[in-house]
Amino acid sequence: MAVQESVGRAAAKPMGKPKLGKLARREEREFYLFISLWIIGFIAFDAGPILASFAISFTNWSMMTPPNWTGLQNYQRLIADPLFYTAMWNSLYFGVGSVGLGLIVSFLLALLLNQKVLGISVFRTIFYLPSVVSGIAVAILWIMILHQDFGLINTVLSWFGIKGPGWLMQPQWAKPALILMSLWGAGGSMVIYLAGLQSVPQHLYEAASIDGAGPWMKFWHVTVPMMSPVIFYNLIVGFIASLQGFVLVLIMTNGGPANATLMFGLYIYRVAFQFFQMGYASALAWILLVVIMAITALQFLGAKYWVFYEGEAAR
Repeated sequence: MAVQESVGRAAAKPMGKPKLGKLARREEREFYLFISLWIIGFIAFDAGPILASFAISFTNWSMMTPPNWTGLQNYQRLIADPLFYTAMWNSLYFGVGSVGLGLIVSFLLALLLNQKVLGISVFRTIFYLPSVVSGIAVAILWIMILHQDFGLINTVLSWFGIKGPGWLMQPQWAKPALILMSLWGAGGSMVIYLAGLQSVPQHLYEAASIDGAGPWMKFWHVTVPMMSPVIFYNLIVGFIASLQGFVLVLIMTNGGPANATLMFGLYIYRVAFQFFQMGYASALAWILLVVIMAITALQFLGAKYWVFYEGEAAR
């Protein structure tokens, strides 16, 4: 009986860290060695500026004189700043439009390019190439494409007797034009979708065929659920990137016309490097971080209702 109790107590003890073998210890050392440069770089170039910007957000600093502590004054100021709400609305509008349209277009492209036809690799390369072109070159190209008088889009519309709008010149068309332009980078998400499509188990399609499912039923009940983690990933990454958009907007519209495309990133840039109000710019940046974290948290909360993980179903 005493032996059984002793064995029971021993079994009830929590298991410590398993002892690593010589090879495992060497791999562990190599792992920390390889990531050490990244950790040093993060501490020196990211963590330091992040903490510094948080401290600066409580000051009034023009970079010409020492910063003055002002407490919550910068955060109180943005509540009464109409451009803060304009920039936030424009960024959310662009984020929802560009990410929603981009998810659909890149997914459809991936479905088309997942077919087994001759020369499919060439087509995949052609559709992926635009996503690696420099942002400034893309901006200049789209300024010409969207030009009111000799742009490609309005020229095509004129063939059908339609007078195209001034895409980047009219406030009601400026944000839709930027959303249309954002499809230029759909090739990046398309590649991720392609990898996901090629990992869907084929036996699921075979089982659906045995049950009499047609192409649409297979797509809706097999492809979409199995691809939902990939869709969720592209949704999260795309929305965060869209809210931080800056370079393309600066070059194409500089926030105009009439602040119709004044995105949050551009507004922070103006406050910091045109008006030299570093304290207020830091406060805006931290508010943007809070908004991004809140939206991301909501997306994760909603994910449990539509994202399917095969491993969870197996448990």
